[in-house]
Amino acid sequence: MKVMMPQELEVWYIIPAIRREFAKIMLTKGLSQKRIAETLGITEAAVSHYMKSKRASGIEFKSDVSREIENSVDKIINGGCLVKETQKICELCKADLTLCELHHKFGVPNENCRVCLNG
Repeated sequence: MKVMMPQELEVWYIIPAIRREFAKIMLTKGLSQKRIAETLGITEAAVSHYMKSKRASGIEFKSDVSREIENSVDKIINGGCLVKETQKICELCKADLTLCELHHKFGVPNENCRVCLNG
C-alpha cells in the first residue's frame, strides 16, 4: 500500500474541497462563474465541476471550518489574499483532525500517528 504524505492529501483532497466551497459560496453571493474562476485562479470548467459535485465531493468540513470558509470568501471578494485564506483553512483542517482522519482513511502505517498535528 502506498503511504500518502499529509501534504499530498492537502493537494489532492483538502485544497480542491476548499475551492469547491469557495466557489459555491461565491455563486450564492452573485458572482458569475467567470469571476469565480478568475478570483480562484482556476478554469470555468473547474468551477462548473465544483457546482455539479463532479470534483472534490469526498470531503465535508466541520461546522467551525465551514463558518471560517464563509468568512474567508468575504475577505477574498473584498480584495483579501486567496493564498492566505486557503492556508488558514488548511491549518484549521489539521487542528480539527480532518487531515488526520483523511490520512488514516488512506492507510497511515501506524494507527497512533498524529504527525498531521505536528506539522
